Amino acid sequence: VARRLSLRKHPECHSMAGGQAIEHLAQTGNQERLTFRLPMRQYRNCDFSFSGLQNIVNNAIVQKEKEEGIQEGEILSCVKDVAAAVQHAVAVHIIQRTYRAMLFCIKNSILPSKNATLVVSGGVASNQYIRKVLQNLADANDFALLCPPPRLCTDNGVMIAWNGIERLRAGLGVLHSTAGIRYEPR
Repeated sequence: VARRLSLRKHPECHSMAGGQAIEHLAQTGNQERLTFRLPMRQYRNCDFSFSGLQNIVNNAIVQKEKEEGIQEGEILSCVKDVAAAVQHAVAVHIIQRTYRAMLFCIKNSILPSKNATLVVSGGVASNQYIRKVLQNLADANDFALLCPPPRLCTDNGVMIAWNGIERLRAGLGVLHSTAGIRYEPR
């Protein structure tokens, strides 16, 4: 969405990553000026998918460009509202799916009855709006919420290395010799 909105050209966002730019602009946007239908509403499972939302948002951007008489690549006057609406839709989708997963785990006694914890990492965990709604979800269901510091959430290499360190410390699935390992890069 950030690429489609050409946020690299936006004066407030030229040096930001896409998700960071969306979050920044959303802070002063009005999420109620645009409403995006949530993806996968017909599926009552815990899966996430944002491709449908991406198509809906892209169509809305095309429509707004026509209304404003601008070409693709130019900045929409309502870019902050688009960012706020997209961020909100993503957050609601994540909350709904995560809540279903929490209920499934509780119903099937997968989690301890006390001290259940929701762990969120990756790029999504660096977004403060999404963290806040996940914190509200966790609090409402007596879960603790654990998220790495945002500075550790946006670099996959750091997350993979951290996982490797934890696995090494625990002695889980660590190979001490690479002899006999075959791999095919793709």
